[in-house]
Amino acid sequence: MGKLSGKIALVTGGNSGIGLATAKQFVLEGAYVFISGRREGELAKAAQEIGENVTSVLGDVQHASALDRALRTMLPIGLPPPGTELPFLDGSSPAPVVSHLATCSVRL
Repeated sequence: MGKLSGKIALVTGGNSGIGLATAKQFVLEGAYVFISGRREGELAKAAQEIGENVTSVLGDVQHASALDRALRTMLPIGLPPPGTELPFLDGSSPAPVVSHLATCSVRL
């Protein structure tokens, strides 16, 4: 069992360079990783290179809507406990968390 077994990570810029290396290492340590990036082709290639326990999310996290999309993609995997409402930066209604498989910490 790795140091990050049962953990979930969002790696921005996970399609290349340090971000990709970080995502690979997190998966090796047992984490489920979400990678985000601005270029669809590179993002798909990075996800394929990582192999398992990875989901790619297209978008530029400099924009609140892309960060919201990344967090909404993560919801089914497991953020806060059921019943928690998450406010989103784009001003849309809070999304209630219906169920979860694991718990993770998110620092913004």
